[in-house]
Amino acid sequence: MLKITRKTEYALLALGQLSQGNGAAVTNVREISDSHQIPFPVLSKVLQNLSREGYVEPVIGAQGGYRLSALAGSASLMHFLDQMEGPMGIVDCFVDANCEQINACSIRTPMQIIDATLRQVFSNIPLTKVINNDGTIDHIHPGTSAN
Repeated sequence: MLKITRKTEYALLALGQLSQGNGAAVTNVREISDSHQIPFPVLSKVLQNLSREGYVEPVIGAQGGYRLSALAGSASLMHFLDQMEGPMGIVDCFVDANCEQINACSIRTPMQIIDATLRQVFSNIPLTKVINNDGTIDHIHPGTSAN
């Protein structure tokens, strides 16, 4: 089944902490690491990746750290997951076409429908709904907007 990695989970926690207040405040890696009990070296790499992908902006200097970028406020959860996890699918053949049973597979079409539906749902969830701990996402259905 779909499952995100621990690094993506850490990324969401970090983005959540960075979004507190107005989201423009600078927070350093140690503060985030300590408040969520995330190993500092792992979190440092996660935040570097978030910076490369455009979700956070590094701030250099004695009071440096990271702050949210505009992308974090405008991205969908699906866009974020695709960037953090790479290609995702409900079954492996959606991301790796080397399945030996692909020509005789009787569940490929139903799985494609399920996969497309899940992707649509995740695309309709703004990343901010997750990182701001907004409990309204439990009522999202395919074809509706969560904005």
